[in-house]
Formats: sequence, C-alpha cells, structure tokens
Amino acid sequence: MNNLSIWQQLTEQSQMRWREVLEATSIHIQLVFFSMLIAIVLGVSLGILVTRVPKLATLVLGGSGVMQTIPSLALLGFMIPIFGIGVKTAIAALFLYSLLPIIRNTYTGINDVDPATREAAKGMGMTSMQILFKVELPLAIPVIMAGIRTAAVINVGNATLAAFIGAGGLGDFIFLGITRGIDGLILLGAIPAALLAIILEVFFGSVERWTTPKGLKAE
Repeated sequence: MNNLSIWQQLTEQSQMRWREVLEATSIHIQLVFFSMLIAIVLGVSLGILVTRVPKLATLVLGGSGVMQTIPSLALLGFMIPIFGIGVKTAIAALFLYSLLPIIRNTYTGINDVDPATREAAKGMGMTSMQILFKVELPLAIPVIMAGIRTAAVINVGNATLAAFIGAGGLGDFIFLGITRGIDGLILLGAIPAALLAIILEVFFGSVERWTTPKGLKAE
C-alpha cells in the first residue's frame, strides 16, 4: 500500500469502502445537524437575553468563550463522565463549541440596530416583543447568520474528533489512516468533510440572502 501514490491509495480505498463512506457521512451530518440545531436555538435565545439584561453579557459571553479555549479532545473527555462514550458526548461537545459565534453575533447584531429605528417603532405603538421580532431580529439577521455559518463550518471539522470516543463519522477514516499509515484513508475522511463544510457555507449563505430584508441587501 505504501508503494502506491496517494491518488492510487485514495482510488483503491474509495472503491473498497464507498458504502462505509456514505454511512460515515450520514453519521457526520447527523452529529453536525443536531448539535447545530440545539446551538442555534439556545445561542440565539441567550444572545437576545443578554441584550435585555446587559449585566449577564460578561458572564454569558465569557462562559461561552472559555469553551472555545478548551482543546477539542479535552472537552470530549470532560463530557464522557456525564454522557458516556458515543454520540451523546459528541453532540454535547459540538454544541458547546458552536455557542460563542452564535451568541456573540446575535448580541452584536441586535445591539447594532439604529436606536432611532427602535424609537420609531415605539412611536408606532409596538410592544417590546413586537420590536424584537419585527424590527431588531430582521435587521440583525445578516450578522446572526454569519455567526451560524462560522459555527457550522467549525463544527464539521470538530466532528471528525468524534471518532476518538466511538461516535463514528468521517473521523473514523482519518483515525484509521493515521494508525495504519495509509494516506488514502486519511483523504477518504478529509475530502468529504471538506466538501460538507463548503456545502454548509453555501447553504447558510443562501439562507442569509433569503432572510435578509431587501433594504439591507447589497446592490
């Protein structure tokens, strides 16, 4: 195997393991999907909360920032005593890693709304909740979506580490390739992961353009 070029190794391994690649890709997508779903719901909610209660901003943003400083494998290790080995631990760790960009961008996006716009909405008789959902969030969407895109792309890469705790995914091929010294196996996991990250980037970019108010779209 080592006498073959990387391309030959990749071709041979892909022919032998294409069903396994499809299954691993499916698991990888599920890990990213469920962790991102939880992170978006909680992250946007916390971002809104800290705009309403500024005293919590340091605690919430600081706490989510600390999560980003913990090495991925170490965070997975911390989660094992709580959730055990497997998918639950991987989703929990990926969720925690996704929080900071979503919370921070939600907080920033809402705070950057022109105060005059808020005052105009109040003058029209809107309640605080109406201002949030009809004015602030629509105007903050581009910034919030940028945070979600960042979190999603980071998540795809971090999800490869789920292989170390038996959660599966494309990291299985990378780990197997490293232990066996087969570059083709490493690429068999790395290439689909990179393509998945690109697809998510394009997808969330499209969602951002679709949800951005017409007046805020670039000409």
